[in-house]
Amino acid sequence: MTSAAAAGSPVDGFLPTIAIVLSLAVAVWALVAAVRQQPPDRIQFAGLAVVEVALLALTVVALVALGGGDRPGEPGAFFGYLVTLVCLPPLAWVLARMEPTRWGSAIICAICLVTPVVVVRLQQTWEVVGG
Repeated sequence: MTSAAAAGSPVDGFLPTIAIVLSLAVAVWALVAAVRQQPPDRIQFAGLAVVEVALLALTVVALVALGGGDRPGEPGAFFGYLVTLVCLPPLAWVLARMEPTRWGSAIICAICLVTPVVVVRLQQTWEVVGG
């Protein structure tokens, strides 16, 4: 893969940026709730659903690119990050439902802060050029 191919990465651009911004917005909302000692609310759960939809769309774009012949620089790491990425919002939802206190909001905040890091790592594993 050349650096020109990396520039056209399917996991770069508008969609991952939207996923990151949405995730950070939910994280801020959940942090405010946790500081105010409030349990997770419907807005946090709806936010997790919206983040999940954005991450699923990103996953579909990546899989379509793979089907079209594009390849990530580190396939094993890429698929690991991809699977992790789509599992994070449902994990936050389940754990927050199990902990209906302010700590549920803290869980949502923490996982929504991890999500942008995983998106960036997903981008980096696609763009790796020959070690």
